[in-house]
Amino acid sequence: METLAIALLAFFTVGWSVLAGADIGTGMLTPWLGRDDRERRLVLASFAPFFLGDEVWLVATAGVLVGCFPALEGELLSGQFPVLVALLAGWILRDVGLWSRAGGPGPRWRAGCDAAVACGSWTVALSWGWLLAALLTGRPYAPATGLTAVLTALAVAALFAAHGLGFAALRLTGVPYERARRLVGRAGRPWQSFALTGALLAALPLWAGTALPLAERTAAPTTLRLLVPALLAVTPVLVAVQAWIRHAFRHRVTGPSYL
Repeated sequence: METLAIALLAFFTVGWSVLAGADIGTGMLTPWLGRDDRERRLVLASFAPFFLGDEVWLVATAGVLVGCFPALEGELLSGQFPVLVALLAGWILRDVGLWSRAGGPGPRWRAGCDAAVACGSWTVALSWGWLLAALLTGRPYAPATGLTAVLTALAVAALFAAHGLGFAALRLTGVPYERARRLVGRAGRPWQSFALTGALLAALPLWAGTALPLAERTAAPTTLRLLVPALLAVTPVLVAVQAWIRHAFRHRVTGPSYL
């Protein structure tokens, strides 16, 4: 059961990093890909059908950590508290911008919401890089500091942006597509760039997870015998819903919609 619990934690963490990484990366580039109100709405529409479903993976990751690794969750929460607060604040800011954009009084309101989406996305990406820096340097119970933390956070944020750029080139049309394709074109076809950055985003949390004493911090066997089978039963449903959403909205966006 301990091995299955570790595998579930890795699966959900990688799922969030790859799937939500596309939403976050595209949100980071919204001001550059969309130069006016309509173009920015088109950019947001490229990931609007997916972002809520992708956030479920992060919730599932937290649920597995709390349920199957309660001691480790407590240690990480206390040690990485500033990092997690920053990540949560960026997450909330981005979602508020997305949900509030259509209900505002005018273009200034929408521009402010677009700025919230971009700033929130950058905050999430940098916070995730900050957290990975602590794990990769072997200090999982204290925030990373110094030049290593800064460079790691910036590198991870750049990887998120590159992943979002590949996603945008696969989803957008018109002028925003041309802007995304102009950069992706230097690295090959858009799907190749998207696959490469996705593989890197999947590898990073797996590598960082090796610094955590997962096998030593699992919950009691009786708890695992209850939780792990339940999680194994729910996981195929989550994957099936994700696959359906991706299939239903697989076409390129041609106009502002969804939000």
